[in-house]
Parts: sequence; structure tokens; C-alpha cells
Amino acid sequence: MLSREDDYWMRIALEEANSAAKNNEVPVGAVLILENEMISRGHNQLISSLDPTAHAEIKCIRDAAKKINNYRLNGATLYVTLEPCAMCLSAIAHARLKKVIFGAYDKKTGACGSCFNLFKATCFNHSIEIEGGLMEKECSEVLKNFFILKRN
Repeated sequence: MLSREDDYWMRIALEEANSAAKNNEVPVGAVLILENEMISRGHNQLISSLDPTAHAEIKCIRDAAKKINNYRLNGATLYVTLEPCAMCLSAIAHARLKKVIFGAYDKKTGACGSCFNLFKATCFNHSIEIEGGLMEKECSEVLKNFFILKRN
């Protein structure tokens, strides 16, 4: 069950998404929480870093692993404004995150049920709790408005 605390962390992820938009990046933001503390935050930086793997989720995972000096982020929760893709969900599983809470569903590349259910794959030796749709309207609006501006 989602709580006010979940809303709080998603609002910070939305701040990150807005930072991405200001930098002409697709507005996706994320925060990684461990033991009720924000360990990292990030947003898409594919264009500015010339790195196709620089998704918000990957940035958060990399920064958090460096911060705690461990590539395993056992017990951590990732809040992200858009449903993770297959690359990000695989990284999430390898990092051993406990839970992912996302906002908007991604009908084009979403790997948590929109396109396919990678998190239900039996090939991973780690299972992840997934919750989708938190502040879905707000998260979708940021993306929608960004692409409207891009088209005009």
C-alpha cells in the first residue's frame, strides 16, 4: 500500500524530471531510498552525456553504489517517474533493489507490464516488488508537455 511518504519521494523524482526537461532531455527523474534516507537522485542525461545508458534509474543506481561502496543495494526502493525499460529493470535486479515504485506507464518500452513483464521472469535470482501508477497524472503530464513543446 502506498503512503504519504511515497508521494514525498515521487515529488522529488518529479523535480528531477523537470531538471531533465530544462536540459532538453526526456523528463524522467528518479530517487533511491535506503533506510528512509535518500541515497541518490538523478534524471535522464542521455543527450548531454552522449551515453545511451544514462537513464535516470541507472544514474541513481551508479551514484548510490558509489556512495555506500557496494554494488548491491539490498533493501533499497527506487522511485521513478516513468515505468522502467528492460535495461533499467535488469540493472535494478542486479543491484538487488527491494522495490520499484513508478509513476507513468510506458506503452512503448515499459518492462513492468505495459509492453511485457520482465519482472516476472524466472531467470533472475532476485525478485523485485513493483508498484505502478503513483502520481501517474503528474508524471504523464511532464512527459506530455515536454513532447508538445518539442513538436512546436
